Amino acid sequence: MTEVWTTPHPAAPVEAVVALPGSKSLTARALVLAALADGPGRLVRPLRARDTDLMAAGLRSLGVRVADCGSSPTSPDWLVTPGGLRGPAEVDAGLAGTVLRFLPPVAALATGPVRLDGDPRLHERPNAGLIAALRDLGVRVDDGGRGRAPFTVHGTGRVRGGAVTVDASESSQIVSGLLLAAARFDEGVDLALAGGLPSMPHVEMTVASLRERGVEVTATDRGWRVAPGPIAARDEVLEPDLSNAAPFLAAALVTGGRVTVRDWPGSTTQPGAQLEGLLAQMGASVTRTGEGLQVAGTGTIRPLVADLGEVGELTPVLAALCALADGTSRLTGIGHLRGHETDRLQALDEVLTAVGATVEQLPDGLVLTPGPRRPARLDSYADHRMVHAAAVLGLAVEGVEVTDPGAVTKTLPDFVDRWAAMLGVERRAPR
Repeated sequence: MTEVWTTPHPAAPVEAVVALPGSKSLTARALVLAALADGPGRLVRPLRARDTDLMAAGLRSLGVRVADCGSSPTSPDWLVTPGGLRGPAEVDAGLAGTVLRFLPPVAALATGPVRLDGDPRLHERPNAGLIAALRDLGVRVDDGGRGRAPFTVHGTGRVRGGAVTVDASESSQIVSGLLLAAARFDEGVDLALAGGLPSMPHVEMTVASLRERGVEVTATDRGWRVAPGPIAARDEVLEPDLSNAAPFLAAALVTGGRVTVRDWPGSTTQPGAQLEGLLAQMGASVTRTGEGLQVAGTGTIRPLVADLGEVGELTPVLAALCALADGTSRLTGIGHLRGHETDRLQALDEVLTAVGATVEQLPDGLVLTPGPRRPARLDSYADHRMVHAAAVLGLAVEGVEVTDPGAVTKTLPDFVDRWAAMLGVERRAPR
């Protein structure tokens, strides 16, 4: 039976300080680079959630040792010890785009076949650009002509590397996956883009992560060049996940309250850092304090007109705020969200219409006009970000329910508990 969560509807403005676990994006990159490094490395305060656990399990299946360590029994650190990469192996990517696109280039460095599969929806997530690039680099990949999972990478223990032109128009993770492993290719990689690239900040995050480990990465007119060479082992303390901060900070706007997210980094490559400016545009007062980033609301939410191409993962929460604003919003640059955990544009259309908004789908975005609010039972579409959006809507609309709230295990397994704690209400267990 599918679980249903009745989202809390607080009677007073929220006043809270919130601590969040490590960044999913940084944890995924750190795991891959630690697995390819020239010695063991420790990841401190990594995100422990379904996506990152699947990444760790995939690396273990290839011969890498990823072991719990540290003093926290509920969220231990990881000690990663590289090993000889080998198949045959089966990798379960679940619904994780990072596993789908980061591990195949690693599997190409293994000896033997590595088959990658996952949840049914994973079969719909685009991956043709990565598969084509690997073939151009001399790697054999069997995918039955689908350009999607399931597929098998036949590793020979080495990858030639060199010049390659890549179509990453459907996901920046295709570029990141190739760059992360490129230093281990015989000739490195000289990657040129064939077209557009969504979410450039995530590629910049990848480049910064490589440089922190001594890898030579050079920006070119058409892409990036990674020189062959060792990847230095290092210990890394993971920043809190700024994208997962979105619903918590949004609560301040909806309730006219104040929320602080602890340990907000002074500088970061995480796209979620753009929440500062985006929430300010929507009427929030945003302040850096000794504790972290503080967002205060006035009780009024301004409409948002923005290109979210670099921060697509923030769209569900921002769209929920737009449905509660005092005017019409226009969010563009997010056509690629149709290929995420679900078709997020269609899902947002259905969810926001259900609570009273008028939604127009554009080829690359949404136009959102608030309307008379009404309670509704909303689908999560097995998408963690849609659960976050429903929680935000429930702050303003009493009687909002969401099915399959367990989708949050993808990046923040205890989201329901954290949400109740922030609001100071008794936790309502999904029924």
